[in-house]
Amino acid sequence: MPTLAVLIVSWNVRELLRRCIAATERSLAGAGIGYEILVVDNASADGTPAMLRVDFPHVGLIETGANLGFAGGNNVGLRALRFGSPAPSPPPDYILLLNPDTEPLGDAVPRLVRELEDRREAAVAGPRLRYPDGAAQPSRRRFPARATLFWESTPLERLWPGNPWARHFRCADAPDDVPQPVGWLVGAALLVRASAVAAAGLLDERFFMYSEELEWQRRLGAAGQIWYVPAATVVHHEGKSSEQAIAARHINFQRSRLLLARMWYGWRFAGILRAFLRLCYAYELGVEGAKLLLGHRPALRRQRAAVYWRVIGEL
Repeated sequence: MPTLAVLIVSWNVRELLRRCIAATERSLAGAGIGYEILVVDNASADGTPAMLRVDFPHVGLIETGANLGFAGGNNVGLRALRFGSPAPSPPPDYILLLNPDTEPLGDAVPRLVRELEDRREAAVAGPRLRYPDGAAQPSRRRFPARATLFWESTPLERLWPGNPWARHFRCADAPDDVPQPVGWLVGAALLVRASAVAAAGLLDERFFMYSEELEWQRRLGAAGQIWYVPAATVVHHEGKSSEQAIAARHINFQRSRLLLARMWYGWRFAGILRAFLRLCYAYELGVEGAKLLLGHRPALRRQRAAVYWRVIGEL
């Protein structure tokens, strides 16, 4: 019987976490998989630990006492699962890193486990993601080239949405309804073979949030392929933790992008990218200022302008 640990890092999304755990247990019911669920709570202030103790007393809980971010929180859980230090007993066969704002549908989790059971050459498997309204949420990725870092999720992409760098990065040239190896997968639901974790090591905690799963999967890829499994479907209520701190979300996203650029392409390239990103936010600030002068939703414009000013300063 394969063994599985479901690792969930949570921050102030109590009700979504409740739904996530219930959906995960339904997915695994009767699947013949020995499993445990471990929640690492990053100092939630919404009563998450109390809810877990009352509603899910069988679920493991680690309270960090601080917001360690995605990488830091997952590493706490991975160490507790006997990675990163000598242990008297082996870790589980597989680890499912699962966001608290997700809900596996049907037998999604067992399907992922079966995929790694059947594909011994694979190190990671991930599902098809969907938004709550049923629309597809792209989750397949290739590793970013230098040009991708300028064109993906910047004002340039809005000017040329079909640019080849962003399309290639998001695997837009390959069908999304067939199993396929990819560069990496969005980390909302990521099943990883334990032996691959042992070979690759833990997540890089210099990434507080964003790009950590990208960097980690590049290392995991040395132990085996990364497989996209569309027969497994997971609903993802995207960004419910990060939207609680909008400025921090922008800052963390761009700092992670710059860290990745420095690691892969050097300090000089990262410096050029930093200057470009500051110009992008200055452009966004100018757009908001123009709309404010026209009297268009002034409260929103002031809010966004404050965010962009802070990001420019932090970058």
